Amino acid sequence: MSRWWQEGVVYQVYPRSFQDANGDGVGDLAGVLSRLDYLSEVLGVDAVWLSPFYPSPMADFGYDVADYCGVDPLFGDLADFDRLLAECHRRGLRLIVDLVANHTSDRHPWFADSRASRLSPRRDWYAWSDPAPDGGPPNNWQSVFGGSAWEWDEATGQCYLHSFLAEQPDLNWRNPAAREAVYGVMRFWLDRGVDGFRIDVADFLMKDPARRDDLPPESAERPRSRAHPDLHGVFREMRSLLDGYSPPRLAVGEIHEDDLGVWASYYGEGDELHLPFNFSLLHAAWGAGEVRRRVEAVEAALPAPAWPNWVLGNHDEPRLASRVGAGAARAAAMLLLTLRGTPTLYYGDELGLPQATIPPERQQDPFGRRVPGRGRDGCRTPMLWDRGPSAGFCPPGVEPWLPLGPGAEERGVEAQLADPRSLLNLYRALLALRRASPSLHRGDYRALAVAPEGCFAYRRRAAGSPGFVVALNFTSTAGKVEGIAGRVALSTGMDRQGETAAGRLRLGPGEGVVVEERGP
Repeated sequence: MSRWWQEGVVYQVYPRSFQDANGDGVGDLAGVLSRLDYLSEVLGVDAVWLSPFYPSPMADFGYDVADYCGVDPLFGDLADFDRLLAECHRRGLRLIVDLVANHTSDRHPWFADSRASRLSPRRDWYAWSDPAPDGGPPNNWQSVFGGSAWEWDEATGQCYLHSFLAEQPDLNWRNPAAREAVYGVMRFWLDRGVDGFRIDVADFLMKDPARRDDLPPESAERPRSRAHPDLHGVFREMRSLLDGYSPPRLAVGEIHEDDLGVWASYYGEGDELHLPFNFSLLHAAWGAGEVRRRVEAVEAALPAPAWPNWVLGNHDEPRLASRVGAGAARAAAMLLLTLRGTPTLYYGDELGLPQATIPPERQQDPFGRRVPGRGRDGCRTPMLWDRGPSAGFCPPGVEPWLPLGPGAEERGVEAQLADPRSLLNLYRALLALRRASPSLHRGDYRALAVAPEGCFAYRRRAAGSPGFVVALNFTSTAGKVEGIAGRVALSTGMDRQGETAAGRLRLGPGEGVVVEERGP
């Protein structure tokens, strides 16, 4: 029997950029609450993944947590969170929150206590080490954000590990008390009623216990600074905790892993992560052969009980419409919402928001300000709602925290709802078709060999339900797909519904279609 997360669609909300309710130019929890009807009734998704809203110095915009069991005043308070959760559930929406488990803020009380003295009871809650004999870092591990992953602490004469910013010291997941403290945080939110967690940088939780140097990238050996095999034990503990609730809650893990065998191993035997995020298509060259190859590779790597998932955008990556091109954004939507598995949508991708160019004086991302060219502001611009000032994101006369992306009036929800063939209305139609069709939300997957070069076609079918064929043309020229018989249920141009395919189907440049096959 499938669970909601196998049939549903997850929508990521970046709170800063979704809706400003209190007029300070920054989105907040009350703003998210005010837009729930859009998510549940207008768009038709099933779950909201809420990026961090916890108290934080904002060195990494909330991914440096100073209090795991609170709400930053910028976003509201716990009462606002409880109202948001209750209203999500009233509408049948699930709410998934971020669990930033690899590291805390350097201002978290745990770390303040840890760095106060080598004799602190919490000293071993974090990864401390003596410097190398020459006074340099303990090993060659590098921060994802550049430079050594070790920071010298003058007061106690040791270095602490930070896989990301120096303001984000890594917890020591080999310390049982530290692990239990994080599990206590999970229970705090689960007891409030959240439906699961997206575990930030989940593959970083366990490192080489001997802290040996990483080998060169060309080495066949696995990295030592992350993804130690002991991760499986951690994920099994987390899963046991989540399964102890009724109904069981969801574990989604951020896993950036090129080796699909290793990635798939985090499903365990159905006892680890429900969904290790699958980023295979995120950086794929936009072509039929490459996309098909990656889809087939993921399907082949999955262990028997595992359920796939697909991601095409998030708060760390350039916008989908800019990566694949505005013209291909429609086919990308059809691909994401018709493949076998759970899709995650990033806010604004349903509008085709492009990657924005932020002038230097308006840049906000702390990482981008430190490392020019690496900023992530361009994919985090405010959501576009209407034709009013600031596109309805914040009240008139208020400056939004980031400038609006280009084309705000034409790309906003209000404008696109008025256009029957808009990208937003295509997303709505795809979501509605997916929800109404067992073959699309829980059926099996099989690639079809009938597609000509430049096209990708596959069949989705569930027992006792009409099957569907999805055909996508990745080229700028028209093509014909053979062996398809049935009725066009939806096309990317939203202009071919009801058309009959009798063994051959013409696809326009960049076009995609979903064909309902004849018979069950």
